[in-house]
Amino acid sequence: MKNITDILIDKIEAMKNPTVAGLDTRIDYLPENLRKFANSGEDISKALIEYNCSLIDALYDIVPAVKIQSAYYEMYAHFGVYAFYSTAAYAVSRGMSVMADVKRNDIGATAEAYAAAYLGPTGFDYVTVNPYPGFDGIKPFTDKCRENNKGIFVLARMSNPSAAQIQNLKLENGETLYSHIGELIREWGKDQIGEYGYSSVGAVVGATSPEEAKILRERYKSVFFLVPGYGAQGGKGEGAAAAFDAKGRGAIVNNSRGIIAAHMTDKYKGMTPAQAARAAATDMQQDLERALKTRNG
Repeated sequence: MKNITDILIDKIEAMKNPTVAGLDTRIDYLPENLRKFANSGEDISKALIEYNCSLIDALYDIVPAVKIQSAYYEMYAHFGVYAFYSTAAYAVSRGMSVMADVKRNDIGATAEAYAAAYLGPTGFDYVTVNPYPGFDGIKPFTDKCRENNKGIFVLARMSNPSAAQIQNLKLENGETLYSHIGELIREWGKDQIGEYGYSSVGAVVGATSPEEAKILRERYKSVFFLVPGYGAQGGKGEGAAAAFDAKGRGAIVNNSRGIIAAHMTDKYKGMTPAQAARAAATDMQQDLERALKTRNG
């Protein structure tokens, strides 16, 4: 049986596109015809769902996955949470892999509850997880991955500038913290490796940290990477390419604002949000393809 990462890789290769569209949807990104009616919590929920579904319709045949950042929905209380789950369900109905970007964790029963919430039989394909509690906090998630054929991405080297303050710290043995976390991720997922050689227990490795990504890719060959930071955070195809293996596998690159708010930029001016999102996703795919060809010769 294929693991969840095999399934994701199959979709990536069928579309020739290692891209995930981040649905970090804000009211500000919506066109006027939706935004002007989004005054109450219920109306905001309806507007977010309508907008997200229109983007999914524009992307599902060229982009294999969506990543939904829960914070942008939780800010609207239960109305937003309904939009969060409705968006996920619609993406699933369109055949996309769906990632919940929630960065949850704790210990014991609380970690078990988080794992059950997001990785149940009808939950998300992947969830992002914080490694800080150590194995006590990770085990409930890896258990659910094994039980329900789901996956997790554990924070290793994030894309924000100040990540280096903590994640690049040197340990007593001279190893960096992010590399140590990479080794733990490899260990935590070593019994869940699929047909392509990648585990369902993956790592978050930013496109803005290509040197660190290169080190992690060389050392932890069974760890699949979720790569944030492309686009608005400054990451480009050249930097993101460091996360991939020699066959062009091993990673999927997220782009949020660059896709869902593309219609607000001069480059895609005059297009509808759906048209602009598709054009931006196509441009990103071509940028990654060029970068991988250059890197791999």
